[in-house]
Amino acid sequence: MLFINTTDKKSGKEVRLRYQEYGNGRPVVFIHGWPLTGDMFEYQMEPLSREGLRCISYDRRGFGHSSKVGESYNYDTLADDLNALLTELDLRDVTLVGFSMGGGEIARYIGKYGQDRLSGAVLVSSVTPYMLKTDNHDGVKWSVFQEMIDGIRKDRPSFFATWAKQFYGIGLLNHPVSDEFQSWTLGMALTGSSRAAIDYVEAFAKTDFRDDLKKFTVPTLIVHGEDDKVVPVNVGGDATHKLVPNAIYHKYDNAPHGLFYTHRERLNRDILAFVNTKATRPEREIAVH
Repeated sequence: MLFINTTDKKSGKEVRLRYQEYGNGRPVVFIHGWPLTGDMFEYQMEPLSREGLRCISYDRRGFGHSSKVGESYNYDTLADDLNALLTELDLRDVTLVGFSMGGGEIARYIGKYGQDRLSGAVLVSSVTPYMLKTDNHDGVKWSVFQEMIDGIRKDRPSFFATWAKQFYGIGLLNHPVSDEFQSWTLGMALTGSSRAAIDYVEAFAKTDFRDDLKKFTVPTLIVHGEDDKVVPVNVGGDATHKLVPNAIYHKYDNAPHGLFYTHRERLNRDILAFVNTKATRPEREIAVH
C-alpha cells in the first residue's frame, strides 16, 4: 500500500492517508463518498487510466486504510488532508473529482487553498452547496441526519446495508446492482470507524459551502442524478449550478445517488471529455442524458 503522512493540527498526532494510483498522464484525483473508501472508484480508475490519465484515489481519514484519529472529522481538516496529498505528490494541472461528500472537500479546498494546482473540478452527486434546511429553504431537515446517526449507533452493519438500497436506487422492480456488489459496498463501509461515520454525517449536513463555491474560477463539471434520493437534485446539483453558473451541468435521467457505478460508462465519458478539453462555456448549459 502507498501512504502519505500528515499531522493532525488539533492533537499533533501523525495521520497516514492511504492512496493508490493507476496510469500516467494528466493527473485526476478522486475523492470518495461517505462512508466508503477510495476503492469505490475502481470502475473509473481502471478504464480511465487506459485512456491516458494518471488516476489517484485515497481513503479519507477515519475510513478505509487511513488513520482513525478519533477526532478532527470536519471539512477544514479534510481540506488540509487534500492539500497534503497534492503537495506530497507534487500534483499540478490536476482535476479533482469529488463524489457526494467528496464534493465538499473540493469546495472547501478551493475556498481555503485556492486553485493554483488545479485545472478543473468535477462534482458528482455532491453535497454542495448546503444540505441542511435553515435559511436554505430547500434543504433537508436535521431529523433525517439524526435518524442516520441513531441508525449507525444502534446497528451499523444493518444501517449501511439498508442505506445501500437507497444509494443505488434498488426497489422491487429495479435492481441496478448485484447482491454481491451491495456486499462489496458494505465491506468498504465497515472498514471505517463508527466515530468518523457519525461525525461526518454532522459535517456534510451542517457545513455551508456557498461562499466556497463562489470562489470557483476553474472549469467545473457538475453531474447529478434526477432520481437521487440521498442528495436530492434540487438540493445538490441545481443549487450548486446557481452558484457556479459557468459550470457544465449534466443531469442524468433515472440515475440514483450511486451513479458512479449504475451510470459508469456515461460518467467516464463525461470525465474523460472534460479532462481532455477543459473547455469553459459562458452560457448556462444543462445537458440531460
